[in-house]
Amino acid sequence: MMQDHFQRLGLPRRFSVDEHELERAYLALSRAIHPDYHLTGLDAELSASLELSAALNEAYNTLRDPFARADYLLTLEGGPSASEHKHLPQNFLAEMLEAREEVEQARGTPAEVMRLDEEFSRRSAAIMEQVGNAFDRYESLMPEDPQRVNLQTQIRGLLNAARYIRGLLRDLNAD
Repeated sequence: MMQDHFQRLGLPRRFSVDEHELERAYLALSRAIHPDYHLTGLDAELSASLELSAALNEAYNTLRDPFARADYLLTLEGGPSASEHKHLPQNFLAEMLEAREEVEQARGTPAEVMRLDEEFSRRSAAIMEQVGNAFDRYESLMPEDPQRVNLQTQIRGLLNAARYIRGLLRDLNAD
């Protein structure tokens, strides 16, 4: 059976993750399987160690980033992908078109870039808080509850919005 990232790190499969617990699990497992400890072993042992280390690193990098963790968890739960559900929250697109213009106008003005960076970062954090709240509601429901499908769709819409804002931040800070 293939392990998911949560199983690989010995963590419960939920959006809310204790960052210290995640770090501890990663470091302990990393030390146990790191290829440096298998250099004198058989080639198969070294190869397996490299493969396990790569999988562990991927799991850790995914779960430590709230956006990547939410996207991954939604996929594990059978929720819609970004390509399947392109919906954005109401009025969001109009706001983002204005924000895109602000990004273009801010180029070369460090104070304006900083202001927009802070604004977009706050907006992204607020959206991710909504994602966390939606996952809390989702995880409190029984698996057969039809409301879970609605929450998956809501979470995907929020993640689409967060992805858009992350793109604005990337563009804003591009050289």
